[in-house]
Amino acid sequence: MNTSVLHALLAAALFGASTPLAKLLVGQVSPVLLGGLLYLGSGIGLAAIRLVRDRGWRSSELERGEWPWLLGAISFGGILGPVALMFGLVHTRASDASLLLNLESVLTAVLAWLVFKENADRRIVAGMVAIVAGGMLLSWPDQSAAAGGSWLGPGAIALACLCWAIDNNLTRKVSATDALFVAGAKGLMAGLVNCAVALAMGAALPAWGTIAESMVVGWLGYGVSLVLFVLALRGLGTARTGAYFSTAPFVGAAAALVFLGETPSPWFWPACALMAVGVWLHLTERHEHLHTHEPLEHSHRHVHDEHHQHEHGPDWDGSEPHTHWHRHEPITHSHPHYPDVHHRHRHG
Repeated sequence: MNTSVLHALLAAALFGASTPLAKLLVGQVSPVLLGGLLYLGSGIGLAAIRLVRDRGWRSSELERGEWPWLLGAISFGGILGPVALMFGLVHTRASDASLLLNLESVLTAVLAWLVFKENADRRIVAGMVAIVAGGMLLSWPDQSAAAGGSWLGPGAIALACLCWAIDNNLTRKVSATDALFVAGAKGLMAGLVNCAVALAMGAALPAWGTIAESMVVGWLGYGVSLVLFVLALRGLGTARTGAYFSTAPFVGAAAALVFLGETPSPWFWPACALMAVGVWLHLTERHEHLHTHEPLEHSHRHVHDEHHQHEHGPDWDGSEPHTHWHRHEPITHSHPHYPDVHHRHRHG
């Protein structure tokens, strides 16, 4: 299995499991404060890992033109998205909320294809349709039964999905940067803003045990998950990463059955089969054609493969992989590839 695919699936599993766990906490903490604590735990945990890894503070290596993309991603995905989800959880069952998160992958792909002009083969589209159909099949009985109920919860969750779809596409613009920095910066900034807003609105701090539980859930479900998601974006592009990530609602629904004791609907296993077909379609995709790489300069972790043939200064010790600013010269060739950081070209 491609490493980037594994990153996307692990990111989905961690985020999916965090939704029912957050549902357990939402009755003890105000929605805005809970959203802040989740991201604060993510930011503090990832910052600590980065400090240990680098043996101290190291520059982010973000270019000036990349900061607006990261700040936009933080605003939509780190501040607005989690608050909308927490409000939605107040008015929605955990299993329903998990399944409604299928909307994120659809909106992510639509934005990637229509706004950012990312290529999508028929196999990818068919796989996404199968995965989303599985989620719709799971949620259909409950949604029809609740037709006369309030749509405040589902509407808030749909808004969260839109925020995260925008976030995913903006994060793609900085996916070549250190994933720990991107995810850690989002966690710290979003966590501090949401916690400050919640306290200013009069929210009361819960018990320290609840704070610790919230931050651990955030570290795993929002922090580690986001690091893996950024790594997947780097190797797969936005639409394909979103397609694999659309398995998260299924993981969330399964976790709700285990942790909250909810009874599965009759459509649970047929939906599993549809999602499995969708993932199989993505795993077996092969995209190959003659393409041209335009001149490109950037910095990211790499080895000297066919896309990285460049000179080094006398201070290089010969170690690989390594990170430094480098230039890609124009090259035209054909090989199987994804729309990763080196293959964001137009198609006929």
